[in-house]
Amino acid sequence: MGKTERELIGSIDAGTTSVRFMIFNQFAEVEAWCGKEFTQYFEKPGWQDQDPHEIIDRVNECIEQAVEELEAKGDYKREDIKVIGVTNQRETTVVWDKDTGKALHRAIAWPDARTTPTVNELAKKHPKGLHALKEETGLPLSTYFAAVKLRWLLDNVPEVKKAHDEKQMKFGTIDSWLLYNLTGRAVHITDASNASRTMLMDLRKQAWDPKLCEFFGVDPDILPEIKSSCEIYGTIASGPLKGVEIAGIVGDQMAALIGQKALNPGEAKNTYGTGAFLLYNTGNKIVNSEHGLLSTIAYQPGPGLKPVYALEGSIAVAGSAVKWLRDSLGLIKEAPEIGKEAAKVEDSAGVYFVTAFAGLLSPVWDSNARGTIIGLTGFTTKAHICRATLEAVCYQTEAVLHAMAQESGVKVKELCVDGGMVDSDQCMQIQADILGITVSRPQMRESTALGSALLAGAAKGMFGWKMDDAKTFDRVNAQNKDHFKPKISEEKRMKMIRGWARAVERAKGWVKDDGAI
Repeated sequence: MGKTERELIGSIDAGTTSVRFMIFNQFAEVEAWCGKEFTQYFEKPGWQDQDPHEIIDRVNECIEQAVEELEAKGDYKREDIKVIGVTNQRETTVVWDKDTGKALHRAIAWPDARTTPTVNELAKKHPKGLHALKEETGLPLSTYFAAVKLRWLLDNVPEVKKAHDEKQMKFGTIDSWLLYNLTGRAVHITDASNASRTMLMDLRKQAWDPKLCEFFGVDPDILPEIKSSCEIYGTIASGPLKGVEIAGIVGDQMAALIGQKALNPGEAKNTYGTGAFLLYNTGNKIVNSEHGLLSTIAYQPGPGLKPVYALEGSIAVAGSAVKWLRDSLGLIKEAPEIGKEAAKVEDSAGVYFVTAFAGLLSPVWDSNARGTIIGLTGFTTKAHICRATLEAVCYQTEAVLHAMAQESGVKVKELCVDGGMVDSDQCMQIQADILGITVSRPQMRESTALGSALLAGAAKGMFGWKMDDAKTFDRVNAQNKDHFKPKISEEKRMKMIRGWARAVERAKGWVKDDGAI
C-alpha cells in the first residue's frame, strides 16, 4: 500500500440507543467497527432518559475494541487512523458540573415528551404561540428541542437550577459532552448543525442569541462555543488513540445527508433509525417553511464559510416502534422478523398504527398526540400489526415529502435511504408503493458515520476531499444501489393515504394541557 492508501478515518456515531466506532478507508469501506447499546430509562409515560456517563463509557469501549479488531486483521495499525469525526443524536440534553465533570441529571433524550406543559406555557408568552421563535430559529416550540428540555430541568431539578444560577454548570448536546470528555475536559464546543437544534442560536448568524436565551431564561455563559462542522477541535486525551485529532462534528441526520453525498441543492435523503428524518438540501438559502417543516443548518463546511441549509421533516418513531413490538409486546423475537411477518399479508387489512408515542412531529406538530392502533377486527393478525408498523413510518415520510414539494415546487423523483430499517426489502417496497416513486438504497448503508468521516477527512486535508466540491467524493461509496419501484395503482395508493390521514386525526390532541389523559 502507498502512504495515502494506508490512511484511515475513525467515526464515532453516538445514536439514540447505541454507539458505534467505525474505521473507514478512502473508499468508505469499513475496515473495523464496534457497536454497543446503552440503557434507556422510561420512568414515566412519555419520559426517556439516558446516563451520559454510560454513553461515554460505551464510546471508549467501542474505540478500544474496534482498534483491536483492526490490528488483528493485520493490514493496518492504530497509527494509520489519522483523524476522528463525531456524529450524534441531536437535541438530547446534558448538563454537568464545570469543575467535577459529573452530570447533574440524566440526559433527557430527544423523543422525551415530559415537556408538553412547558411548551404550552412558553407558547403563552408570545402572540405567535408555537411559532414564537420560528423566524430566528427555523423551529416551532416543541418538546423536541434542547432549550425546552433545559427549561424543564431548571424548573424541576433544584440541583440544576442552583448550578445554573451560580454559574457552576455547563450545558450541551451529546456532541459537546463527548468532546468535553474525549479531550480530557479541554474543550466545550458544539458545531453549527447541532447548535441549530437548540432554539438558542440565530440561524442566520450562527451565534447564540441573547434574546432567545432570555426567552428561555438561560445564562449564555453555560453554552458551548459554536464551531463549523469541518475543522480540527482538539485531540483525544487517553486510550488507544491518544493524540489523534478530532475534526468534523455534525448532527446525525445532517451526517447522513453528507454520507449520501447529497451536497447539491435539491437533493434529499431519508434515514430510518430510531426515528426517521428526511432532509432536503437548500444550499446557502434558508427556506422558511409554511407546511410544518423545519429550516435547519445541514453543515457549515469550514470556519467563516457560509452554512449549507436544509428543510427537514422529522418523524419521532420509526425503528423504535419495531423495538417496542419486540421488547414491550413480544410480538417478534428479533427486529428482522417484522419484515417477514409483514410479507405474509398483502396489506394491513384496514389497520393503521399511528406511532405517536411522544406526540407527532413534522408536518403535524402535535405534542398532545399519542399512539393509536385503529381499524382492528376479528380478522386482524400479528402479521397485519407488523405491516401497519412498517407502514406508519412510510406514511409519515410521504406526508413530509408532500410538504417539501409544496415548499419547493419540485417533486422529488427518487428518494435516497439509509438506516437500520432499510435492510428490510419489504419495508422499502412498502415505502416505494406509498410514495409512488423509486426508493434508492446504497450497498454501504452506514451513511451517518460516513458523513462525519467525510467532514473529518476534509478538515484534515485527506484524499483531496473538499466539502464545496461534491466531485471530490466520486470514489466514495460508489457501489451499485438497490432500487425499489412502486407496484400498486395510484388509486390504491391514494386510498391508503386518505385512511392514514383519518387515523392521524383520531390520535391528535389526546393529552390535555396539564399532561393528563
